[in-house]
Amino acid sequence: MVTVSTLLAEHPGFSEPAPSPLLLLGQGRDLASERGVECVGELPAPSDPNLVERARAARAALGSRAFVLGHHYQRDEVIDFADVTGDSFKLAREAAARPEAEFILFCGVHFMAESADILTSDQQQVVLPDLAAGCSMADMAAIGQVEEAWAVLQDVGIADSTIPVTYMNSSAAIKAFTGRHDGTVCTSSNAEVALRWAFDQVGGVDGTGKVLFLPDQHLGRNTAVLALGMSLEECVVFDPRKPNGGLTDQELRDARMILWRGHCSVHGRFSVQNVTDIRAAVPGVNVMVHPECKNEVVTAADYVGSTEYIIKQLEAAEPGSSWAIGTELNLVRRVAKAHPDKNVHYLDSTVCFCSTMNRIDLPHLVWAMESLVEGRMVNRIVVDADDAHWARVALDQMLALPGI
Repeated sequence: MVTVSTLLAEHPGFSEPAPSPLLLLGQGRDLASERGVECVGELPAPSDPNLVERARAARAALGSRAFVLGHHYQRDEVIDFADVTGDSFKLAREAAARPEAEFILFCGVHFMAESADILTSDQQQVVLPDLAAGCSMADMAAIGQVEEAWAVLQDVGIADSTIPVTYMNSSAAIKAFTGRHDGTVCTSSNAEVALRWAFDQVGGVDGTGKVLFLPDQHLGRNTAVLALGMSLEECVVFDPRKPNGGLTDQELRDARMILWRGHCSVHGRFSVQNVTDIRAAVPGVNVMVHPECKNEVVTAADYVGSTEYIIKQLEAAEPGSSWAIGTELNLVRRVAKAHPDKNVHYLDSTVCFCSTMNRIDLPHLVWAMESLVEGRMVNRIVVDADDAHWARVALDQMLALPGI
C-alpha cells in the first residue's frame, strides 16, 4: 500500500509509487474477465527486450494506413506510440478527422472504440488491442435494464416529460437508446450545457421536467447541484436491481434528476479524508478533482473539471505551486513529469490505476500492429447498424450544442 505520507516522503515533487502488478489478459482465454478473448498468434512477452523496436518497426510498416489514438489514462509505453492523445470524445473526433487512415488503433476502452466506429466511415476499421479493456462504469448500465427503467417511467406517467442524457462513458446501445428518445450525449466538459439543453426540451431548469442521467450518478449530481443550482433532494438514484428502481412513484414524480446507480471505480475512491490529509501535509495545496468524484469530495476541492481541464490548469499554474489531483494515476504522474517546476501530488491515500484501461499494454499493441502488417485483422470493433444510426443521432445532438 502506498499512502499519502509515502508519496510526500521525497517532497518537493511527485514521488513515483511502486509498480502495481496487473493481470495480463488476452493471452489464451479468461472467462472471468469482462470480455473473455483469445489472441490469434503469439502475444509478445512484456519482458521481450526487443518489444519497443518491434513496435517501432510495425508502426513504420503501417505508415499512414494506421492512426494510433491514446487515452490520457494509458500507460506511458503505449502513449509513446500514439499519434494523438486526449479524452474519449477528443479521440473519437480525431479518428473521424482522419478519413485516409485504413486502421484506427484505439488505445482506450471498449465504449471509446465503439464511438470511433460510429463516427468513422464504413471503409475504416477500428481495432482495440485487447478486447478485455472494458469499462466498469459503462457496464453498470445494460440496455435491458435501461429499457425496463424507461418502462417504469412510462408507468408512473413521467416518460413524456423526461429527456435521457448519457455520459460518453456508455455503450453504443445506451447511446442509441438516448438517440431514440430524443436525448443527447455529454462529456465531463460539456455536461452543464447538455443538461441545460435537455431541461429546455421539457420546460427549462426552473420547470418540472426531468432528466434521466446515465450511467454515472456523480457527474449528473455534481452538474445539477453545482452548475444548475438544484438541490440534492431533487436528485434521486435509480437502482436497476430493485423494483421501481428502489423509489416510490411519488419520489420519481418529484425528482428533477433521475440518476442511474453507476460510478467510476477510480474516481469513486477519493474521499473527504484524502482532502483533509493532503491539506494537512502540504500547506497551501490546491486540490483539483474530476467531476466523477463524489459530491462531498467535489465540494471540498478547490477546482473541479474534466481531464482536459486538469491538464490545462496545471499548464497555467504558477511555478512552485502545489497541487493534489484526484483522477487516474497514469495521468497524474504524467502531468507531474511534464511540470517539474510545480509540486504535484496524488490525492488518494492508496494508489489506484484504471485496471481496465491498463489492459492495453505494449505487448497487445505490438501484437495488433504486427497482425495488421501481416494482413490479419484482429479485434475489430463493429457497432450494430441500427444502434450506430441512433447513437450517431445522439452524438450529433451533442455536437450541435453551443461551445462544442
